[in-house]
Amino acid sequence: MAITIPLGDTERPVQRWALWLAKALPFVVLPHCLWRLPFAAGFEMGTVDPGRPTMPWWAPGYVVGLSVLTEALCLLTLGLVAGWGEVFPRRVPFLAGRRVPPLAAAGPAVVGGLLLVGLFGLQPLAWLGVVDEVGYSNGWWLALARVCVGPAMLWGPIVLALAFAYYRRRRPAAGR
Repeated sequence: MAITIPLGDTERPVQRWALWLAKALPFVVLPHCLWRLPFAAGFEMGTVDPGRPTMPWWAPGYVVGLSVLTEALCLLTLGLVAGWGEVFPRRVPFLAGRRVPPLAAAGPAVVGGLLLVGLFGLQPLAWLGVVDEVGYSNGWWLALARVCVGPAMLWGPIVLALAFAYYRRRRPAAGR
């Protein structure tokens, strides 16, 4: 039995690859979010950093909240392939039923995608030993960290690709 996510009808057809990427994105980033959660409970996941201070009292809530926010932002990218990303929902005061201007959705998506590329951009350099990386007590912890964090490096490029596809699909036709 296939699980379908109701996204609503779009004005123009969404490319299959864009629909697939938007639906896959929360699962691509999920290992990174799950990797963070043990840190909230004080489990160090094999990291070795002798100079690290103790965690402040608010850190567990921050770590859990960051994981929840990360997944929420991934789910928000579904708006780039869904009908609710093209027309404001009825529950939005003053804008209900109006068309979403293409740049109002694509602009923040591009900015967010570029920020994510910048955030995760140094990770491959760390893996190659060009910049310092967090130390681990053994190779198994290092391998687990890379398997969990590695897919999150795709988050920025995926958002940029979805924003580009959204804008191309929604832009006004030439000559109008």
